[in-house]
Amino acid sequence: MIAFASSITSPETYERCAEPGIRLAAEPDSEVLAYQAAGSIFRSYNLILERAAALDDLEALVLVHQDAEIADPDFCPKLRRALADPDVGVVGCVGAVGVRSIAWWEGSVTWGSFTHRYEEMGGGEVSAMSWNPNRLPAFAHTGEVDTVDGFVLALSPWTVQNVRFDESLGELHGYDFDFCLQVRAAGRKVVTEDLRVIHHHSLELVSDPETWVAAHMRIAEKWDGRMPNVGTAGGDWKQRARRAEAEAAVARTEVVAALMQADAKVNEVTGSVSWRLTTPLRRLNALRKGRRPGPA
Repeated sequence: MIAFASSITSPETYERCAEPGIRLAAEPDSEVLAYQAAGSIFRSYNLILERAAALDDLEALVLVHQDAEIADPDFCPKLRRALADPDVGVVGCVGAVGVRSIAWWEGSVTWGSFTHRYEEMGGGEVSAMSWNPNRLPAFAHTGEVDTVDGFVLALSPWTVQNVRFDESLGELHGYDFDFCLQVRAAGRKVVTEDLRVIHHHSLELVSDPETWVAAHMRIAEKWDGRMPNVGTAGGDWKQRARRAEAEAAVARTEVVAALMQADAKVNEVTGSVSWRLTTPLRRLNALRKGRRPGPA
């Protein structure tokens, strides 16, 4: 039996996003554990893990953010395929290798079968590299990674029984990276699978940079010397170095968010009725000025 679970801070968001996706993916015997959040996401997920650990015949527990919508009717068969390897502990729909910190996207992303749907500026979406099977880059492949993004986390029964989220690390940021590191440190695998998911999320990727920086530093300190590439062993300067690295990472993330917002603004303008209606006039003006007409 595959169980699905969510930690809910906004019932409206859950009912609009996660709930329909769970209904699509769930099987007749699936358990759905949807609870009001109990403090941090670390704490909320640990309570869910305790509940799931008591379920009979559990094949997997799927932790779904309230703003994540499973869009794959074959979700359960694909998940069973990924978990057929008894060494697999965590399955996600997007992951990377060569990851050094909670800014996992700065590693080499090898798979991403989701689309980011936003509501700002009239709405739109940004598809990850593996969302369209006809446009897969040559390097895209499912399989073992260092970490996966936590908006959808599928856990094996072994993981549900043996691993917990580290509640000392903060309220939100880095919970998925730290959890994946724990699973790998225990000798289990973290893998990606072609699980189609829609992430309904603002274009603002980091809403509170200071708490993100603090989580970045805490997790780097925790894993310093325990996992290859994570943290930086050294002397008295290491705290300053970690903060500088964290601030640089969040700055790069804010640049990406700004670029996404700029693209969304362009899409809002060029997709409007007035833009389409004035296309002939713009082309005529371009011809009069000796310019090549732009896109419609």
